[in-house]
Parts: sequence; C-alpha cells; structure tokens
Amino acid sequence: MLQIQNNMDILSNLTSKLPTFLLTGIPGLESVRAWISIPFCCLYAIALSGNSMILLFVITQQTLHEPMYYFLSMLSAADLGLTVSTMSTTLGILWFDASEISLDTCIVQMFFLHGFTFMESGVLVVMAFDRYVAICDPLRYTTILTNSRIIQMGLLMIIRTVILIVPLLLLLKPLNFCRVNVLSHSCCYHPDVIKLACSDTRANSICGLIDLILTTGIDMPCIILSYILIICSVLSIAAPEERHKFFSTCVSHIGAVAIFYIPMMSLSLVHRYGRTAPKVVRSMMANIYLLLPPVLNPIIYSVKTKQIPKAIWSLLLTK
Repeated sequence: MLQIQNNMDILSNLTSKLPTFLLTGIPGLESVRAWISIPFCCLYAIALSGNSMILLFVITQQTLHEPMYYFLSMLSAADLGLTVSTMSTTLGILWFDASEISLDTCIVQMFFLHGFTFMESGVLVVMAFDRYVAICDPLRYTTILTNSRIIQMGLLMIIRTVILIVPLLLLLKPLNFCRVNVLSHSCCYHPDVIKLACSDTRANSICGLIDLILTTGIDMPCIILSYILIICSVLSIAAPEERHKFFSTCVSHIGAVAIFYIPMMSLSLVHRYGRTAPKVVRSMMANIYLLLPPVLNPIIYSVKTKQIPKAIWSLLLTK
C-alpha cells in the first residue's frame, strides 16, 4: 500500500497544474559551481554598476539632458531590469544549489525577463530613429524629439510590453505538466517552459509567434530601414571627413543592436531547431544572451561617446 501511495504521489506531482520546476546551472560543471560563480558575480557587478552610473549621470548632469542620452538611460534601465530579473536564480543555483521554482514564481520571472527584453528592443528602435533624425534632418532635431514626445515613446514601449506579455503568460496557467520538469537554463524562459507541458500548447505557440512578429519582426526592419536611409543620406555628402564623422556617431548603436539581436536569434534558433545540441551549449548561449548586452552597453557608450567620460570627470572633480 505504501508503494502504491508513493507512486500516486509521484504521478500527482508529474501531472500537476502547479508544478515545481528545476532550473539548470551549467550542465556537467556542477562540481565547480563555486568557482563559476566568481566570473558571474563580476559580470553582474559590471552590469549593475555600469548601467546605474549611466542613469545617475543622465539624471544629474545638465550636459546630458538631450534626446540621445534620455534614450540611453532607457536602455540602461532595461538592462538593469534584465540583470536583476535573472540574477537571483542564477546565483541561487551557483551558491546554494537552489534550483526549485514554482510555476507562479516562474511566471513572475518571465514577465520581467521577457518584458525588459521587449522594452530593450523598442528602445533600440527609437535610438535608431534618433540617429536618423540627427543625421538626415538635423535642423528639425529638437522640434521632432521634444521632451513630451520622448515621454510618449517611453510610455508606448511600456504599454506594448504589457499588452503582449500578459496574455502570453496567462495562457500558461491552464496547462498540465506531466514530465520531469527540468528546465534548460538558470531562469524561466517561455519556449523552455511550454516544451514541458503535456496538454495542447498551440495557443501558447501562436501567441508567442505573434509577440515575436510584433516585437522583433517589426523592430528589426525599422532599424534596418533607418540605417538604409542614413547611409543614403551620408553617401550624398561629398566630403569623406563628414561621412566618417556621421558614421562614427552610429557605431555605439550598431554595437548595441548586434550584441542584443545576434544572441537572441541564436538562442531562438537553438530552441526551435537544435534539439540535438548539447545542453551546455544551450545554457551558455542563454547566459550570453542575458548578460552580454547589460555588461557591454555601458562600456560601448562610455568609450564611443565623449560626453559620458566628461560627465564622469565632472562628477569626480566636484566631490
């Protein structure tokens, strides 16, 4: 009777609507998690300090109260949110082997993880628009990108994120999970979660596809179109020095676009088509996707933008 009861308990757990998921660190390296946590801690420290400093400089330094830096502060805020939303579970696994997570907690994490991802994609679009106006229509730059219009753009990105993410996550609640609920990553990732469901997930897949089309499917073509128009405008300028000057103002944004979209698309392709890919590859790609933009964006903009180093020196000299 005891054996039958145990089997029934196991079956009940495997077919629960409120299951417990097991997050995965880096497969095959469980014995050296304490050592692996050191570079992760360093990367999180760089991401948190770098993006916080940019936010601080944009808020406190009058010279940075321009549309370009307002958009940069939005990018830093999205990167901060992305970092904080995954840091607790990643370090929890590496430090304390705390791999269990409930469905409700998983949904909350996905709300912030995917939400800040959608917001970062939107910020990269408005930053491309900022570069387009600055280069192609500089005389109307301040009249087009007014403070009220920048606030409207920010609110529109937040509204788009909430409208897209809430239905996607609510559709997870009715699902039954009847497998061993081991996730591929150290955080909850929507495509990873729905793979473990044993009920019909067509609605989830369709909703996920719609979200992908309405974010990446719109944002990337808008960024590409902006740069096509910028290139056409710059090439019409005869002086090579002027061309170099205009193109150099876009380098930081192009770098931010590359380090955001390339890892994201690579991870999506691995989840969709790379079922035979080693688990460690999936795990490392997810960590690159989540950590690379927050770590590198502050460095790229600090190196390529003269005003931010000036703001740093100004702030240090006033102490």
